[in-house]
Amino acid sequence: MKPTQRISRLLIAALAWAAAGTALAQGVLVPQAPPAAPQDTLTRAATSVGIKRCLPAITRLSTLTVQGARSHDVLLDWDRKRPDAGPMFSLIGMEFPNAGVAASITAIPDDSGACTVSAERISVAPFTCASVGQQELASYKMTRLLPNYAVYTDEKEPTSSVSLIDSPPGCLVIRRYVEYGWRDPAAAAAAQPPKKR
Repeated sequence: MKPTQRISRLLIAALAWAAAGTALAQGVLVPQAPPAAPQDTLTRAATSVGIKRCLPAITRLSTLTVQGARSHDVLLDWDRKRPDAGPMFSLIGMEFPNAGVAASITAIPDDSGACTVSAERISVAPFTCASVGQQELASYKMTRLLPNYAVYTDEKEPTSSVSLIDSPPGCLVIRRYVEYGWRDPAAAAAAQPPKKR
């Protein structure tokens, strides 16, 4: 091979390598499309077994429940014979940077098309229950059920409560929410006739 041919081949190879490097560099610099928001595991599981009527309520509660978690997974129980007409019970385990948290979400459809929904979030605070009550629930009404068990309620949210159970050296915290006759606001809005002008 003549020296000029060798130089030509080396030059072509160098140009090809430089072009490939530029293409790779451009690929790194091109803004990537933002990843789709991950759907919560409970919504995916409920959808996969055929739950539809209470799905908007389940999604709303589950999305709020897992917000901020590093990861989460779910245990699901449902009526296999009537998945969309029977109750659904779930237990969600969540991993946060400094703690593990559990939650339970239940949805029960009724004959009118509405759903009764319930959600509980269970965590452990590394403080005494008295200090949790003073710091976070000062405006709530406290009802003592047992020497180590107090329930806090707020009259502005009559279907919610916070239970504090002394579990030295910490405090077991159970936040509870229940709603009867829940209907999907989006479906209700779509069913409304247009306003006359």
